[in-house]
Order: sequence, then C-alpha cells, then structure tokens
Amino acid sequence: MVFSIHDVMRDVRICLDQNMTNEQLLLTGDIETLALDDIIRSKIIDAVVRVHCNAPTYLLEEGHNFGDAIFWNDLESGWVLLPNDFMRLIEFEMSDWERAVFTAISPTDPAYALQRQRVKALRGTAQKPVCALSSRPEGKVLEFYSCKSESAYVSRAQYLPYPTIDENEGIDICQRCYTAVVYTIASLVLITLGESEKASALAELSKSALQ
Repeated sequence: MVFSIHDVMRDVRICLDQNMTNEQLLLTGDIETLALDDIIRSKIIDAVVRVHCNAPTYLLEEGHNFGDAIFWNDLESGWVLLPNDFMRLIEFEMSDWERAVFTAISPTDPAYALQRQRVKALRGTAQKPVCALSSRPEGKVLEFYSCKSESAYVSRAQYLPYPTIDENEGIDICQRCYTAVVYTIASLVLITLGESEKASALAELSKSALQ
C-alpha cells in the first residue's frame, strides 16, 4: 500500500511526542521543527528496509512478479535473472515442484555446496526444492534446484522491491507492517538525538508489532 510521506512523518512525530513527554525535547528550541522533519524523512527508507526484511512472510503483501526467462544448467537446475530493485524473495515455485520456496540461501550457506554436487539426489528436489541468491556476469540471479525436467516453467515468482519515495511523495509499505515501520523510524530518530534508551524501547515495540 502506498502511504504519503507526510502522513508517515506525522505518525512518527506523534510517536515521538508520546515517548518524550518528560523532557519535552520536541517542544523546546533544542530541535527545530524543520530539522526534526528532515531527520525523520532521512530515516524512512532505512526503516522500511529493516522492517520488510525482518517481517514474517504472512505480514507481507503481494509482491512484484519476476522470472519471465529461465536459463538452464545441468541436472534440471537453472536460474532466473532478478530485477535491479530486488530486495527480498516472497515466493518462488516451478511448475513441477510440490511446494514453493519462501526463503533463499546464500553461497556462504553450507547447504549451497550440496547444490553444486554432480549427484542430483544431493541437491534440492521437486519435493524439497532449494533456491539461492547469487551473482553472475548478467547480474543478481535466483538459482533453483531442481526440476523433474527442463519442460518446467515458473508458476509463481514474487519479490519485494527496495523502497523508494516516488514523485508524488509516496512510499510503498506493506500495510500490516506499517506500525512497525513507524516505531522503527522513531527509534532511529531517537538514536540520532542521543536518546538510546528510549530508542531501544521503541525498537522492541517494532519487533512486537511484527508478531
């Protein structure tokens, strides 16, 4: 869902006011309103990235599609090119798999070495598929292991893009993650203002909002 940056900033200011009532830092000349708004705005993208990357899959909205073209390797494994704005995998499934993959491993994961084995039985299978985020000369890719045959096609492939503020001052935030994003922005602002204890409390509230 696209939220107005100005609405996000308003909600963060409300959150900060509620957590700074004793010192009333936000009502003094120590922090000018314009300067505070600049700080809040500068933390929005960072907060959305943190929350979207840590949120459980069931809190995420339907993502963007990818995987139009398949490039095959040996033993019915292959890869698809990832979009330039790829941030997190939501779901990937080949047509002959019995289940989808929601989390991809990295080349540093011990399980990745098994996917390079010549023996197909040691790799991911149609019953227990494996996906890995990797890089090729063509760019970032999602490798998949393995299919029953090369006649398989991508049946579902969705991802979350890296957040940006659009020309209309809007930003796409998963609706069920919005509260956690507001808490995270407020926490990052308080760190900037030197209020580490209150920042930690808001960070914990953000985690609770994702449960």
